[in-house]
Amino acid sequence: MKEITLTKEYITLGQLLKIVDLINSGGEAKFFLQDSKNQITVDGILENRRGRKLYSGSVVKINDKEYKII
Repeated sequence: MKEITLTKEYITLGQLLKIVDLINSGGEAKFFLQDSKNQITVDGILENRRGRKLYSGSVVKINDKEYKII
């Protein structure tokens, strides 16, 4: 599990996708999240909103990789 350190109170799911190099720009987040090949969960719940706020302690699973927000 890779750890992502916050510098603010929260980041959005779209920002996380950029940080972990799954997309190149924020505009790509919508299409990435709509693609049925991509399974994304936040704290075990299926998620597809790019604006979903991620706080310290959140665990995000994208396909087969996990990220913990700290």
